[in-house]
Amino acid sequence: MADKRTRDSESPGGEHDSDGKIEKQPRLEGNASPRDDHGDYGEYEGDDNKGGVDDEENRGGGDGYDDDDPYDDGAGGDSANIYGKYEYLDHTADVQIHAWGDSLKEAFEQAVQAMFNYMTTDFSTVEMTDEHEVEAQGEDLQSLLFHLMDEWLFAFSAEPYFIAQKIEITEFDTENFRIKAKGYGEEFDISKHPQGTEVKAITYSNMQIHDSDEKHEVFVIIDI
Repeated sequence: MADKRTRDSESPGGEHDSDGKIEKQPRLEGNASPRDDHGDYGEYEGDDNKGGVDDEENRGGGDGYDDDDPYDDGAGGDSANIYGKYEYLDHTADVQIHAWGDSLKEAFEQAVQAMFNYMTTDFSTVEMTDEHEVEAQGEDLQSLLFHLMDEWLFAFSAEPYFIAQKIEITEFDTENFRIKAKGYGEEFDISKHPQGTEVKAITYSNMQIHDSDEKHEVFVIIDI
């Protein structure tokens, strides 16, 4: 399980724009958001269901998004999201990652990839020349997702300063809430990787996990 850590002052992460604005980008064709099929999720009211998977009754109302709205790609992040099944939703002072997949495991993988994409303005500069592995453990699905993302954030913020373009979960134990994952990427190099937005921390705020036959998706707010 990941411990609370203080980020190194020499962390390769950059500063976000002082005005906090996030550029709107056109929604991409393909890899369409599950919101197209299941309505508005957006931000959720309350934080009562921190135990694990949310059901229909625990959803809050929509926040004004509809199927024709562009999604927010953020001050960081590659505007042409050809790298995965995720998008960035506007959130006051922070950014909300919405990731999905054909399974909950893939949704977890996509959430981590979305975080790394946000850290550089050109994700295509990240080459998959090295590998790095992390392990995480939680008490439920939400804490498992939190600690998985926190472990990868620590790998970026301190040695080995690793930025991954692809994440592969090699062990996904949803009964004992343990996970092992491998990342494919390289050491962050400011001369090679255009600096995006600094991710300061992962949060539990309004975290949502949806796992059913119809959809497998997660919502995570990261502190920037």
